Amino acid sequence: MKVEKIYGDLPTLETERLIFRKVTIEDIEDMHLYGSDEEVSKYVTWDTHETMSDTKDYVESVMNKYENKQVSPWGIEYKENGKFIGTIDFVWWQPNQKIAEIGYVISKDYWGKGLTTEIAKEIIKFGFEEMDLVRIQARCDVENISSARVMEKAGMYFEGIIRKGIFVKGKHRDLKMYSILKEEFYLTQ
Repeated sequence: MKVEKIYGDLPTLETERLIFRKVTIEDIEDMHLYGSDEEVSKYVTWDTHETMSDTKDYVESVMNKYENKQVSPWGIEYKENGKFIGTIDFVWWQPNQKIAEIGYVISKDYWGKGLTTEIAKEIIKFGFEEMDLVRIQARCDVENISSARVMEKAGMYFEGIIRKGIFVKGKHRDLKMYSILKEEFYLTQ
């Protein structure tokens, strides 16, 4: 499986409540609403968006990745109101080894509704069915209890703590590692 096959024309995906689609310039305002929220950006690797220009720069970089057939995020749209509420992507993918890692963020207005679990399950399904992956993993800050809970609800298994596994926002952070294997995924279907 080649990166260009998936990301040459990022497919639109759909769940009961969500549409996964390319990020567009029209999403800047909705993205800025959550990207500028310090509570939303507390555990992610990127800095809180200080200005609308920060958000615009990020959206343009994503669109450039689409154009160049590079690994890039899906935008998440909430069907009920058409709002852009977050992103999910394979933050890295090793096609030759058939492993990848997912990362996600959604607006605080949509926390606690099971949407992030719905998002993670759909992207895991896509990874196993369309990308021929054998392992999908995700990591979160040890203090990010909500994200760890999402991974568990999505069927991922806790593997352990990666001590000082990332340097972000000026300090080394411990990370929880979760994963799911293809055979485990199909046992739960």
